[in-house]
Amino acid sequence: MTPSPAELHYFLEVANTLNLSRASERLGISQPSLSTAIKRLEAALGTELLIRQKRGVLLTQAGKQLLAHTKQLLQYWDDIKSKALASHQEVQGSFTIGCHPSVGQYYASLFLPNLLTTFPKLEIHLLHDLSRKIVERVINLSIDVGIVINPIKHPDLIIRKLRQDEITLWNNGEKKQISDPRSNEAIMIHAPSLAQTQWLLNRCKKLGITYDRTLTTENLEVIADLTANGCGIGIFPASIASKYPNLKPIPNAPIFKDEVFVVYRHENRDIRAIQAIIDAIKKA
Repeated sequence: MTPSPAELHYFLEVANTLNLSRASERLGISQPSLSTAIKRLEAALGTELLIRQKRGVLLTQAGKQLLAHTKQLLQYWDDIKSKALASHQEVQGSFTIGCHPSVGQYYASLFLPNLLTTFPKLEIHLLHDLSRKIVERVINLSIDVGIVINPIKHPDLIIRKLRQDEITLWNNGEKKQISDPRSNEAIMIHAPSLAQTQWLLNRCKKLGITYDRTLTTENLEVIADLTANGCGIGIFPASIASKYPNLKPIPNAPIFKDEVFVVYRHENRDIRAIQAIIDAIKKA
């Protein structure tokens, strides 16, 4: 059992007065309550702190050792409380935002410059992973705010929709066999781990959109860049395609509608820094 700050404060008053009755008066609590608190402190430490006499108390050797550190412990606790209160009431401190790398590339530059300029005491760490893993880490408190795709509802989370995106098939508009879905020689460039990709590939089969080979990578920006440079047909979101003027959607290709959300835990909704981060993301 760890001693409470109140118990340490009570012990400090007893050590200063060497009298339980006088200490209880100065603390504004009953003497039995003070005695009980001291006994809990002794139980937590596993040794006696006071030698009780008719006219007062004396400190044991263990009590003297504790007294030497009690003021430092209480000051440390006050510092912790001040920092915790400041992080709750002021926009400052260190916070982690999680998102898929592609989501981060699209969104981070939209809100971070203004956010960090407005709040100079705010420190942001970006962590990148699949959206479902980001959600898991928001739930287990290792990430403060997530920008994720199609999250599953969870009772501990606040989930707010930001925008809609569309994943479909793209090429660079050049008449190359490897970029033409009607040539029977097309190369399909995609991220195989994404559920959206697998859904689109299955739909392509049903619609008669064929390809001869695949080129796989889990990085959507690499897929977009390869597609823009004529390596084949790429599967990725419109938000990424918007950065490449020469990319064209494949006519009559299936479309998967993604929804982008910001997620965070209920208990963080009143923290000023979290509020500022959420507001900046929404405005972006």
